[in-house]
Amino acid sequence: MTSREFLYGIMGRRRCLRILCILGSGLLSGVGFPVQSEAKVKKSRVVLIKTENRRQGIEQAMAEFDLSSYAGKKIALKANYNSSDPFPASTHPEALQTVLEVLGNASCGPIVLAERSGMGTTRAVLEDLGVFRICEEHGVEVVVMETLKEADYIQFQPEASHWRRGFLLALPFSWADKVVQICCLKTHQFGGDFTMSLKNGVGAIAKYDPADGYNYMQELHGSPKQRTLVAEISQAFHSDIIIMDGTKAFVTGGPHTGREVAPGVIVAGTDPVAVDAVGVAILRLYGTTPAVSRGKIFEQEQIRRAAELGIGIASAAQIELVPKGAGSQDFADKIRKIMMEG
Repeated sequence: MTSREFLYGIMGRRRCLRILCILGSGLLSGVGFPVQSEAKVKKSRVVLIKTENRRQGIEQAMAEFDLSSYAGKKIALKANYNSSDPFPASTHPEALQTVLEVLGNASCGPIVLAERSGMGTTRAVLEDLGVFRICEEHGVEVVVMETLKEADYIQFQPEASHWRRGFLLALPFSWADKVVQICCLKTHQFGGDFTMSLKNGVGAIAKYDPADGYNYMQELHGSPKQRTLVAEISQAFHSDIIIMDGTKAFVTGGPHTGREVAPGVIVAGTDPVAVDAVGVAILRLYGTTPAVSRGKIFEQEQIRRAAELGIGIASAAQIELVPKGAGSQDFADKIRKIMMEG
């Protein structure tokens, strides 16, 4: 049995060619992972590691998770490969390599990396960035989402959604035992305002519906509620580990190019709302766009909508910021101050 067959489930694949899921009250009905309601979420722990050494920072961040429960589990990995542009536009090769090494040492597997690029064809982007080579070295299967058929997606139609007809989630993110995400820290000049953990979820859903050619990305990018639609995707799957590589960041422009700064930080957590709130505070610390600087952090549309849906916490006061390593405490104090003030 191949890792793809194991991940998708042969019998389940035959039985479930397409599933319509109605989502409400922050819960998935029948498929995927439950999302905690605000009442159940007391604190979201976010680890912050100040470092110039990406490998050591990621290893230290992942050591904060109980990986013993990951042994033998099916893992879906979502990185950031929107374009062929180098880090911080895309996941750094060392970040992917390190995460796969840590997961491998924890006896995880099979592991599948599923990706869809927004700027360029996915296969070409992954080839340009050396992703196939790295994954082959670790025995990781790569799913190029442009090649997926109708049976390779699950349709989600969330209640009270702003998506006209819901969206299609690639099967790996629903059928995996664990989802691990590697995201970048950057602004987004094409309507997203910023692209971190929540926005990274856009690459987990289909651009086109294989059944009738409907263009979900045209709907998303043409909508005045683009950031709301982005947040609503995270109702469909839950990341068990989120690693944000903030060793460098774009504070203007983005997602493919912009003014670059070097925060020298790795951020990790399980709550995309909390992780993104910390990320926005970091961008503000370095001086960023008017859109990202405006108002309170939890009034940012992506974050506000995700909090409304119970995807994560509802306020900065619920973030437990945990600094690790030399220099991390001072940096964390600055970020905490920005979050509480804004």
